[in-house]
Amino acid sequence: MTVADQPVTNSLVTVFGGSGFLGRHVVRALARRGYRIRVAVRRPELAGFLQPLGYVGQIQLVQANLRYPQSVRRAAEGADAVVNLVGILSPSGRQSFKAVQAFGARAVAEAAAQAGARLVHVSAIGADSHSESVYARTKAEGEAAARELVPDAIILRPSLVFGPEDEFFNKFASMARMSPALPLIGGGQTRFQPVFVGDVAAAVEAAVDGKAKAGTTYELGGPEVRTFEDLLKLVLHEIGAKRPLVTLPFGLASVIAGIVEHFPMAPLTSDQVTLLKTDNVVSDAAQSEGRTLAALGVTPMALASILPSYLWRFRKAGQFTHIET
Repeated sequence: MTVADQPVTNSLVTVFGGSGFLGRHVVRALARRGYRIRVAVRRPELAGFLQPLGYVGQIQLVQANLRYPQSVRRAAEGADAVVNLVGILSPSGRQSFKAVQAFGARAVAEAAAQAGARLVHVSAIGADSHSESVYARTKAEGEAAARELVPDAIILRPSLVFGPEDEFFNKFASMARMSPALPLIGGGQTRFQPVFVGDVAAAVEAAVDGKAKAGTTYELGGPEVRTFEDLLKLVLHEIGAKRPLVTLPFGLASVIAGIVEHFPMAPLTSDQVTLLKTDNVVSDAAQSEGRTLAALGVTPMALASILPSYLWRFRKAGQFTHIET
């Protein structure tokens, strides 16, 4: 159980998307800091696992759906800070990129403005209004809405986020257990700068604390830049598996993704293939202007110090499998 490191204060933070992968780490970080936290989610009855992260009554669950602005306004009412973590990697039913990452982000920004609250908006490196990717374009629309309605909003753009519940390393480790080979999409030379989920949560905490420069966009990356090929090889090493990496040209990958994306739990979508055509690393401008984790007082964790703590479950004999260093 995690409880506050400091006495619970009267400061209230509303966290949209607090039950997700990043959300649970953000809620934990804010609880330790002593904030009262209102977690706004579509299904609060499924988010009860968050409440033991703080003292009794410190974490409150409320229902809100970003497609319905009135519910968003109710969730943000009286808050001193509002954090928007909501995002999707692939659309499903009414949860489209436009509805969640553009329209939804505007609803949260409007609610924060009405409440007079500090806004921390989590986007993604690669957000670009001119991108071929719908994901990247709607992320950019969400940022624009945050800036328009709350000019002092803090925008955080993480690279590939990793941690115990991530959808990248866990996905490929699972695939490696069943598949005779792993796909090297586009030749595998796309670059990433994986950032630990706990470090992103610490950045959100710093922004809520007022340690970030108002109206600034921060780019969050870990200490290493790795190619897609490097990351797949790292997964295979960590789980003690030997699988060939088969190059899958972008064109063929798009065709395959266009077929499988219509099935439940699709491993790949055509939009994700499009995203893989662009590097996902902290920009030179962010580095030179001091808009990184270091500026928020966060020292990023390396992949090697975190991955073994959760990828061991994909090894043949679990934690008892010997892995050569």
